[in-house]
Amino acid sequence: MSITAQIESRIARMRKGVPFSIEGFYELGTESAVQKAFSRLAKSGEIVRVSKGFYVRPKSIENLPGAKVMPSPEEVAKAWARNYGYKLVSNGFEAAYRIGLQTQAPARTIYWTNGPSREFKVGNSTVEVKHVASSKLKWLNQPEGMILRGLSVMEPEHFKPEQLRKVFKRLSLTGSEKERVLSNVKHSTLNSQWRQKLAQVESASV
Repeated sequence: MSITAQIESRIARMRKGVPFSIEGFYELGTESAVQKAFSRLAKSGEIVRVSKGFYVRPKSIENLPGAKVMPSPEEVAKAWARNYGYKLVSNGFEAAYRIGLQTQAPARTIYWTNGPSREFKVGNSTVEVKHVASSKLKWLNQPEGMILRGLSVMEPEHFKPEQLRKVFKRLSLTGSEKERVLSNVKHSTLNSQWRQKLAQVESASV
C-alpha cells in the first residue's frame, strides 16, 4: 500500500471535528512525502489545516449546508499536549476564577505546561501555552492542583481564611477531603507566608 493510501486509510478512521497532528503520520514515510499527501488532501477538502501542524476532518453542521464545525484553539492545544505527552493545565488566574478566589474572568486563555511555550490560533481565536516550572503543574486538575495554582497568583497578605472555606464548598469537598487537600497544599512549594496562612485555616478546623 502506498504512503498516500496508508494516510488516507488512517485519516478515514479519525473522528470528524477532532484535531490531530501531522507528526503522528511521519512513521509512514518521509516528512516530505507525508506533507505532500496532506497538502493534496487539504486541497481536496478531505482535511482542513486548523493550526500549524494540526488538521481535522471537517464536520458538517446539521441543517446548514456548507457550514463546518471547527475545533477551538483549546482543543488543538489539548491535542498537542496529548501528542507529545505534555502536562497541560489552566493557568493560575483561570484556576483562581474557577474556584472562586477571584471574581473577574481572565481576558485571555492561557494554559501552563511542562512543554515549550507556543500559541495556537484557529480563525480569530488564539490560545497561549506557557512553559512553567513542573512544581506549578502538580496534581493537574485535582482540587489540590486548582487551589495551588490559584493561590500561586495571589498575595498571601490579602488572603482571608474564609475565602478557602468558600473554595472547599464550591468544590464540594467532604470533611476528610478538606483535610487531605489542605495538608497537601500546605506542604507544597508555596512560600512560607502561604504556609502560615494555610496553617491558620487548618487550626480553625475548616
